[in-house]
Amino acid sequence: MTLPNGPALSPLQRTLRTWKFIFSPLSAIEERYSEYGDIFRTNTNSLVPFIYFCNPKAIQQIFTADPDTFTSGDKNGILQYYVGKNSLLLQDGDRHKRQRKLLMPPFHGSRMTRYGDLIYNITSNVISQWKIDKPFPIRRSTQEISFKVILSAVFGLDQGKRYEKLRVLMSDVLESISSPLSSTFLFFNFLRKDWGPWSPWGRFLRKRQELHELILAEIKTAKKEGNHRDDILSLLLEARDEAGNAMSEEEIKDELLTMLLAGHETTASALAWALYWIDKIPSVRENLMAELAAFSNNSDQVAITKLPYLSAVCQETLRIYPIVMNAFLRVVQKPIEIMGYQLEPGMVAIVPIYLTHHREDIYPEPKKFKPERFLERQFSPYEYLPFGGGSRRCIGSAFALFEMKLVLATIFSQWELKLLPNQRIRPVRRGLVMAPPGNMRMVVKQKIGSES
Repeated sequence: MTLPNGPALSPLQRTLRTWKFIFSPLSAIEERYSEYGDIFRTNTNSLVPFIYFCNPKAIQQIFTADPDTFTSGDKNGILQYYVGKNSLLLQDGDRHKRQRKLLMPPFHGSRMTRYGDLIYNITSNVISQWKIDKPFPIRRSTQEISFKVILSAVFGLDQGKRYEKLRVLMSDVLESISSPLSSTFLFFNFLRKDWGPWSPWGRFLRKRQELHELILAEIKTAKKEGNHRDDILSLLLEARDEAGNAMSEEEIKDELLTMLLAGHETTASALAWALYWIDKIPSVRENLMAELAAFSNNSDQVAITKLPYLSAVCQETLRIYPIVMNAFLRVVQKPIEIMGYQLEPGMVAIVPIYLTHHREDIYPEPKKFKPERFLERQFSPYEYLPFGGGSRRCIGSAFALFEMKLVLATIFSQWELKLLPNQRIRPVRRGLVMAPPGNMRMVVKQKIGSES
């Protein structure tokens, strides 16, 4: 079959579409879906067509295709500005397999249980500073929690000069290209010009270089301290591939940057959205509080994260507003047929997570927040895919969900949170991810019987 094709666009029309995708990405992509359906092509005039597939059968074919059918790293090069050229996110083929295997151990098995106390203690410390009846931007707190968790897990740092330097630099780098306007640097090549330290892109590059140097210094410190550490960095220094080779310092530095970005920015946004929905829908709050109350005397943190309704709340949060709109781009390397459509080398296949999560036939009333969906049925990995899929599925997904559940359980065991009224809350672009607005404000109420 011939691929669906939209009308040819003038240069001005293409530019306007790009700007809309930057400033209103969800409405832009929903318009395409409404107009063309499950499978559609964008950038009609381009020699490298982008084909969107949000049909579960098509997604299954893409995610389960032979590994040499697609590559991803070269078309996701925009991420290099965040994470460096050696990041797992930018690798393909054998190198991707090698890096993925080396990076898996810190995020699975018995290691997960070790993070429980860390997450609980950091969350308790942050929320202990909240003031009763004093409104505050909730995302600032979720950012602080997620940032402290990832810095402690990765570097073993939770205070001191080294921690503060990393915190400030990482925040500066992320904030410099986090707003919709500053995000334009990531979409237009001509804006990425270094005109010196006072130019926006030049300032970003210099802050990024400072951060790189600081992380390399942490790697050298970890090497000197040897076996006296128990953090992810020390595990990466010890990791060896099948040939017995270790990762270079540059490789480790870029993988650490990837963890800091993926483990901080995404989790902070997901937590803020969860807190929004829990208060927005009274029945959700009531059901969650009842489940947590029945479990209040159990200190088994792993068991807490397996509570069914808490899990459903987190799943629905990541369904309705997935932090990343699309799974990793797949560049066709050899001809493949997807649902009757022939894709040739050079074409780009895109799996839109957001559109798939909003299909009426899979999720009735998709705009409504209904955790019960996940208690009533199990969705396939081609219907529900907040962490992507196939060989590109996020390796930190288990850690992210573990942290998300434990943070929420800790918060609601100590406080009641309420949204301030008359706020317009909708997703906004924050660099390459979607997030709640930074000025979304909440207020804390002391729980009955709490001594906090």
